[in-house]
Amino acid sequence: MTSIELPTECLTPGLYIKLPLQWTEHPFMLNHFKIKDNQQIRLIKNLGLKFVILYPDKSDTHPLPKNTLNTEQDDISEQEARFIHKQADKLWKEKQRRIEYLKNYKRNLNRCEKSFQRSLSKLRAISQKIKNRPVTAFADAKELVNDMVEALLDNDNLVLHLMSDAKESEDIYYHSLNVAVLSMLLAKSNGMPASDIKTIALGALFHDIGKQKIPTHILRKITALTEPETNFLKLHPKYSLELAELGENFPDAAKPILSQHHELMDGSGYPLGLQGHQINRFAQLVAVVNAYDNLCHPMDPGKAKIPYSALSYLFKHKKGQYSEEFIALMVRMMGVYPPGSVVQLSNQQVGMVISVNAKRLLYPNILIYDPSVPSNEAPVLDLEQSELTIERALHPQKLPEPIRQYLNPRARISYYFEPENG
Repeated sequence: MTSIELPTECLTPGLYIKLPLQWTEHPFMLNHFKIKDNQQIRLIKNLGLKFVILYPDKSDTHPLPKNTLNTEQDDISEQEARFIHKQADKLWKEKQRRIEYLKNYKRNLNRCEKSFQRSLSKLRAISQKIKNRPVTAFADAKELVNDMVEALLDNDNLVLHLMSDAKESEDIYYHSLNVAVLSMLLAKSNGMPASDIKTIALGALFHDIGKQKIPTHILRKITALTEPETNFLKLHPKYSLELAELGENFPDAAKPILSQHHELMDGSGYPLGLQGHQINRFAQLVAVVNAYDNLCHPMDPGKAKIPYSALSYLFKHKKGQYSEEFIALMVRMMGVYPPGSVVQLSNQQVGMVISVNAKRLLYPNILIYDPSVPSNEAPVLDLEQSELTIERALHPQKLPEPIRQYLNPRARISYYFEPENG
């Protein structure tokens, strides 16, 4: 994109500029912005800058030519100087508040990440006990689910966060936990009672446990499966149910999730080709979440859809196969741009959605790409407190390399939740 150095004397409202300063060296919320009024121009000049970087393509107007400068503009009274100082002070205080908000946000995110990793470790240990100690495994799973559901129901103001990447060898655990977390949230959004949410969470945690009996070369195969391999893979719901029945304390109400999460509303699913209301309602819910996660993380990473496209694809093309009610509810729950979406903002800056508040879906928190700020200190923009909007979603693989390295889009999109002010 074309950019030129522009003397500050030539500034006028409508120009899109970048300040040649670090983010902490000026009172504005972002380094890039479109000048709104002469007051902003005064504040820019007050920083002692001789020039700014102008982006003509993003500007609404042309800079003032040097030979028609308004010299009166620079002759300010003492009263005006005090006013500018007061405005700058007000902006600095607001920015400081935002910096504190950012620090608090990152503390919350760190705490959420630790909770996620603890749950993941517990699920890993539980999965490894299934064959030899199923009674102990399912008791541990119930305890994990109870803790998660208690945290979910304790607070109405939940934030859904994007978690760190998975280790390739542990995809199954990340997938199972992710499906459980989103299924719990979906069940809560549907107004289901705690007992049903716990049943759904338990079924979702173990829906793919039968894949322990499927050879690894089939699970990790990127090219198309042969017919025998496909048939083998389709046995995993049966194997999941068999493993669940090893322990007497696995609830009967959760078993249809294990056996029916690949059944489809039009009868084209497996293993029994059930249709519509023949499919257990809990299984219908988990099937939608499972489909979403599989679209984001197919066997062939080259076919992965970004979260925005995965939700859109389900909504537009899969209503006949999955519950329309739960697809629509999931779109409302996740927002148009779920965490993990890389987006372009109305000021043309690029960022990554890292969390969304269930009550303010149109205003996610976005990690902003700003090369003048180190990536570990990158500003997080709360759209509710900004004049910016999201223009479109971008595919991470199509980003310029510096932006991709800075934002570090996740190969594995995993979610966890926490109270907003927790």
